[in-house]
Parts: sequence; C-alpha cells; structure tokens
Amino acid sequence: MSVNYNPTNLTAVTRNGMPLRTMSRRVDGAYPGVVNPSAIWEVKEYYYTTSFGSRIADGVYETLLDGMEIAEMSKAEGVHILHYLIIDARDTWWGMGKSYLCRIVDMLNMGYVDEVLFGREVITERPRLVRSW
Repeated sequence: MSVNYNPTNLTAVTRNGMPLRTMSRRVDGAYPGVVNPSAIWEVKEYYYTTSFGSRIADGVYETLLDGMEIAEMSKAEGVHILHYLIIDARDTWWGMGKSYLCRIVDMLNMGYVDEVLFGREVITERPRLVRSW
C-alpha cells in the first residue's frame, strides 16, 4: 500500500480533479499521500530539552491548527481526514509539560485530533489504526 512517510508538500484535497482545499502546513506522514489523504499524522518528540519553551508550545498549536482546518473542511465540504498525533520524550511531557498534555486532551475532546499515540504505542497501536484506513 502506498504511504508517504516524509511529505515535502502541503496536504491538499481535490474534488473532480480540481483543488478544493490546501492545508497550512506540511505534516509528518500521510496515507496514501498528501493529495486526498485518508489519514495524516504529526510526530512531536522533544528529547534532551532543558526547558519547556516556545518550541513545544508551537508544536501543540500547530496540531490544533491542523485539527481546526480539518474540522472546518469536514463541516463545509463533507471531507474528513483522520488526524493523529504521536508524542514521545516522557521527561519533556510529563516532567515539564503537563499543561500541554492537558491541551492535547482538550484537542481530543473537541475532535481536533482523532487519536494520540504515546511513546511505544506507535508500535502496538498503529497497526490497529492502519487496518481501519
């Protein structure tokens, strides 16, 4: 099956061969590709971070932005893309960034992210997600 693990282009949706929407940012992966994907994902891993600064805050905001764009497109155009977030670096998130973990839970509850995979869950849970695509 085709999958793009390193998209270098923006995610785009077409209808009848014509551009419908282009998302604001590049993502870390898309299935089957960045044009008309069924699923996209982002990876946020911040190892060896000495402080919990704006880089992490920006990462959480970027995920929220993508989720809001997908939600608006789903409502206005009837197109839904599954949106996943993969996070790792336990010390960074649990030690310094609990408030941002709360924001991630908020995004889940608001429907801006379909699922969040934590650390090793990428190995145990991703196959389940892929089967649903």
